[in-house]
Amino acid sequence: MNYTHVSVLLKEAVDALAPQRGGIFVDCTAGGGGHSEEILQRLPHGARLISLDQDERAVLHCRERFGKYGTASTVIKANFVAVGEVLDGLGIKEIDGALWDLGVSSVQLDEGDRGFSYMIDAPLDMRMDRSTGITAADVVNTYSEEALGRIFRDFGEERFYRRIAEAILLKRASETIQTTRQLANIVVEAIPAAARHKENQHPARRTFQALRIEVNGELSVIEPSLQEAVRRLRTGGRAAVITFHSLEDRIVKQVFGKMESPCECPPDFPVCTCGKRPVVKRITKKPIVPAQEEIAENPRARSAKLRVVEKL
Repeated sequence: MNYTHVSVLLKEAVDALAPQRGGIFVDCTAGGGGHSEEILQRLPHGARLISLDQDERAVLHCRERFGKYGTASTVIKANFVAVGEVLDGLGIKEIDGALWDLGVSSVQLDEGDRGFSYMIDAPLDMRMDRSTGITAADVVNTYSEEALGRIFRDFGEERFYRRIAEAILLKRASETIQTTRQLANIVVEAIPAAARHKENQHPARRTFQALRIEVNGELSVIEPSLQEAVRRLRTGGRAAVITFHSLEDRIVKQVFGKMESPCECPPDFPVCTCGKRPVVKRITKKPIVPAQEEIAENPRARSAKLRVVEKL
């Protein structure tokens, strides 16, 4: 299995977790296994890493890649929203660190049959877990014009969401939209030429992002996963999250902010009466971003941000 993957903010993220302390760590998004292996290499004897991924190909790859680490590595097929269920199934109550590398992996983008990329003609699938759920083709061929527009606006932050949704409805009235190339062409034609010429990236990028988020329910699972993992952290344990666009980062920032400052008392109250106390402290006052050298080597890293908190 050819699984070439370049992990973003690899050293920074694993440094933040400090796995050399020992204990139990969770990589909630194993993907190609870069972050997981870096953690495994730093774990002392007797420590353990649980790696999760909902993509069957990623799970099989990581199990093969980490076989040499023996009982220190456990790889499980699961969406990271189920982190609590996975840990319960393993009899684990507390952990010492957790990592999330959100969004689509470079492996999934490069696999021609997955339908994630507007650069490769393929069936419109976009499911990270191909054993369940709707496909991107289901969305573009069955959702109403209003629903499509909402997705492109909210999940893709696309200015021309109405024009794109209208163009899709017009096209599907005469033929089923089945491939990434069909969809990318529809999007390009729907966006005004002047706006296309100002783009530094492909005009369909935001539309494809929006569909991927819708198909996989990506945003709705972030908060419950963070809440559950942080709840299980031992004092001094850390949670580190890498995001790749503003929608993800906004959720992570807000969730961590509530954990750090949960008080609900009115600002003019002299003392807190609600009784809610901080459960974490921020390690990164501002998010860590990739160095220019990393971006030059891996352009997909350009929008990455790393946020880290420590359990109090």
